[in-house]
Amino acid sequence: QVQLVESGGGLVQAGGSLRLSCAASGTIFSINTMGWYRQPPGKQRELVATITTGGSTNYADSVKGRFTISRDNAKNTVYLQMNSLKVEDTAVYYCNADRIYFNRYVPPLRDSWGQGTQVTVSS
Repeated sequence: QVQLVESGGGLVQAGGSLRLSCAASGTIFSINTMGWYRQPPGKQRELVATITTGGSTNYADSVKGRFTISRDNAKNTVYLQMNSLKVEDTAVYYCNADRIYFNRYVPPLRDSWGQGTQVTVSS
C-alpha cells in the first residue's frame, strides 16, 4: 500500500511564505514525475508545478518566480516552497506521483494523489 502524505499547509498573510512537503510511504523502487496541483474554491484542479526524477521542472505561469518545486529521491519526497503568496493562491494543494515503481518487474502504480492540504492566504 502506497500513500502520499502532504503537510505544511496553513493560514498565512499575503506576502508570506509556506513550504509544503509530500512523502510517499511504502516499499518504493522509484517515482518518475512528481508534482503539485491545486483546487481553488469553486474552481477546477490546476497544475502548479512538476519535477522529474532528474530535476527538470515545469511551472504554471501564475507561480513562476514565486514558487520552487524540489525533491529528495532517496526519501521519495517532493517539496513546494511558496513565497510572496497572494490571496489568489488560496486553494487545497494536492501532491501527485505520475508512476510509482516497486521493482523492475511489476507495472508501476499510475497517477497517485495525496489527500490534499489547505493553504489560505489572507489579505
